[in-house]
Amino acid sequence: MRGHAVILAATLAWSISIKSAEAKLDILVDKATQRMLVIQDGYIRFMWPVSTGRDATQTPSGVFSPQRLERNWSSTAYYDSPMPFSIFFHNGYAIHGSYAIDRLGGPASHGCVRLHPHHAAILFDLVQLEGPNRTTIEVTDQGRPMEPPLPRREMAAGPGMNQPPMNLNQPPAVNMSQPPPMNAPPPGRVRYPLT
Repeated sequence: MRGHAVILAATLAWSISIKSAEAKLDILVDKATQRMLVIQDGYIRFMWPVSTGRDATQTPSGVFSPQRLERNWSSTAYYDSPMPFSIFFHNGYAIHGSYAIDRLGGPASHGCVRLHPHHAAILFDLVQLEGPNRTTIEVTDQGRPMEPPLPRREMAAGPGMNQPPMNLNQPPAVNMSQPPPMNAPPPGRVRYPLT
């Protein structure tokens, strides 16, 4: 009986490790804020300004998968406009680089999602690395709902609460005697729970 429990536990641990080893790439485009979040394996990797479609030529909302990738592409519908690092996701709509970088952060396109060419190259490589079948593109005009705020409460001063203000002209002292917790995200990354 104990042998069956060990085999079951080992099988469960193996299946969990296989699932966690699968890479996942989520691209969230918020038309309301004209921002893109790139989330890899549950961690926010990048947040970039974008330009989505103007009023008459809105970018379609929904959840999509990449349909095809084109490193060098030009729009035949719009005066052979260059569309470097194109990730096509719905009926000819694409995420792609744009040289009109002064327009990023506001609606300016004919429906595509425009990025700085450098950001488009990074995103293109990430989609190729992770694979289109493990990439999700979500375009919304409502953003992600914010988590409810925590209840406010008074806190008594405890150890370290009455410290002098930090001098911003000097780098903070780092305590190397204790390693970071095991479940902490890597430095510079934020854990983003996916629904």
